[in-house]
Amino acid sequence: MESEPLLTGSINYGSHPDNNDHLEKGSPKTRRLSYSVAAEYCCVGGGDVDLYLQQAVVFIEDAIQYRSINHRVDTNSLRLYRWYYSRLWQWGLGLTIAVVLMLAFIERPSSFSYTSDPRFRPPPWEPPCGLTEGIEIVCLIIFAIDLTTKSYLIGWDEFRKCKWLIVYILAVSASVIDWTLTLSMYCDQNLRVRRLIRPFFLLQNSSLMKKTLKCIKRTLPEIASVILLLALHLCLFTMIGMLLFAKGEHNGEWETYFRDLPTSLSSLLVLLTTANNPDVMIPAYSLNRGYSIFFILFSGFGTYFLMNLLTAIIYNQFRGYLLMSVQASILRRRLGVRAAFEVMSCQGRIFFVFLLQHPPKPEYNSPLLLKLQLVFSHYYVMIVGNAVALANVMCICTILVLDSEKSIAERDDYYMEVINCFFILYYLMEMSLKILAFGWRGYLSYRNNIFDGLLTFCLLVLQITIFATYRLPFPKWNPASRGLMSLWEMVRLVNMLIVVRFLRIIPDIKVRKWCRWVVLVPSFSIYVIRPLYIVMSNSSMENITINFTMECGSYEQLGYWPNNFDDFASSLVLLYNIMVVNNWQVFMDAYTRYTTEWSKVYFVSWWLTSSVMWVNLFVALILENFIYKWDRSVTCSVADVERTGYETTVQLMFREQIQEPTEEELVTQLHQHPHLHLS
Repeated sequence: MESEPLLTGSINYGSHPDNNDHLEKGSPKTRRLSYSVAAEYCCVGGGDVDLYLQQAVVFIEDAIQYRSINHRVDTNSLRLYRWYYSRLWQWGLGLTIAVVLMLAFIERPSSFSYTSDPRFRPPPWEPPCGLTEGIEIVCLIIFAIDLTTKSYLIGWDEFRKCKWLIVYILAVSASVIDWTLTLSMYCDQNLRVRRLIRPFFLLQNSSLMKKTLKCIKRTLPEIASVILLLALHLCLFTMIGMLLFAKGEHNGEWETYFRDLPTSLSSLLVLLTTANNPDVMIPAYSLNRGYSIFFILFSGFGTYFLMNLLTAIIYNQFRGYLLMSVQASILRRRLGVRAAFEVMSCQGRIFFVFLLQHPPKPEYNSPLLLKLQLVFSHYYVMIVGNAVALANVMCICTILVLDSEKSIAERDDYYMEVINCFFILYYLMEMSLKILAFGWRGYLSYRNNIFDGLLTFCLLVLQITIFATYRLPFPKWNPASRGLMSLWEMVRLVNMLIVVRFLRIIPDIKVRKWCRWVVLVPSFSIYVIRPLYIVMSNSSMENITINFTMECGSYEQLGYWPNNFDDFASSLVLLYNIMVVNNWQVFMDAYTRYTTEWSKVYFVSWWLTSSVMWVNLFVALILENFIYKWDRSVTCSVADVERTGYETTVQLMFREQIQEPTEEELVTQLHQHPHLHLS
């Protein structure tokens, strides 16, 4: 979004509106954006030139980030506002949210065990009372500071209109009360209500997640009719199935899938997701091929028509809401630019407020240092660095292929260590010379450099540790040598970090005409990875002794013991496996047998939420991006696509549908500002 020009459309500062009449010709779909200044609203009450300049800078920053300008604009408030939206505070707030969400892995029942299989799992480490509670209260205090600061900056009038902040207060208050109850019970509280509240902190701090939630809320009434059709379709075929496969006529089909109403309903619901196809029809199909018509009609109409109709509706509503959201973002951006212009024009002059840039490069007197600075600040240095990283990964891959059949004791890590030392020295030299070229602040102002520098530092520390433990590399270096870690484990960790460092090339991959095929890779990879996973699963089961008294295809026979709700980490993996849909009926059947039939409601609700709603929203976003790129590649030449490759933003996707706000709308919004009084 930041790449879109701030001033687009027909903009004319300080000119008469009549001069722009010719711009309206030939543009019936867009409204004119004319930034003229009238004398009656050219003054801002109070303040001086410095204050006006600060206000203009903040308004421009608001426009860049698509933020609302309805906040306090006095000197102290502007200083607090800029600190609140500084990178330090926002990163700190994000880290706090991550910490409070990660507490679920540590709290009882702890996820700190090397396996989730209850047959082999040792007793997990349990934190002492007060450890996680102490971390949590610090996070809650930070949330309270965040809430107080944000509420003060927008003022009471705006606070009353913001439902998110009101719920924020309730969430923090309820968490503090529940935290107090936990300590009063000496951490022996079985139900922690605040665990259910924690995801709200992430939701409240993410504008994208808020928009997605509003999109879902807006979409639900539209898909209610399709959900009703699905329910009627399911119930109708359930009754027909119970009539077709009655007891005594087809015992195999009746006993396994149509014994009673809940079993019949579950069987066809799973068939709707294709997870038990063709197992569900095999008993009846073995007796008479005509029974396949029942199952084909059910899945054909339900899976291929109603489910895809549901996807189409979600996509259509998502696109419509995204367009509305983009329209609102454009209004906030235009309003921020106009507000900056208004406060600067109050002194009878226009100050140009430049956008934020990287810190200036250091100045050197030495000709050698100047040449090094010129060379290592050039774009081609990054290309060379990517090529070196690729060569490093290829070397690691070659050695892994050559040693794939060798055991750890048979490996000789001498050559791999020599190669790693060479590349790590290069990475260290590259980092040092970039710091020389850009300076510390300039180096850290690029995210890629932070990523590279952190991994290079970790690689250097690991390599020094290897030398301190096992001396310098020499031929016949025994990788099974033991220290704090074995040599093989440490070398393997170094190689993993090198491979992760190779991800630096991802931001440098530019949009090309063939990118429309790249967006299809995730979809096709599902069909490639899933058969490979099945083959691997079958081959890994060969060496396991199977108890043939277990029912074939059951939770016990398939060895699904690690998939459970015993701790938070295991629960996440289990829910992910259900979201993938394959064999999700096995989990549902097991928990139904050991708990109650009502547990099916939980699993079906999760399937509807994750596989139907969230996945379809994700598909809608991919389709929107794909269609936009396809249209551009068809209507534009290759040179045009290359030239505008870096301007591919959400706003550009809807440029033809977006209506620019009129001058009257902007002026009205500015006069309604609760803290900026135009006179």
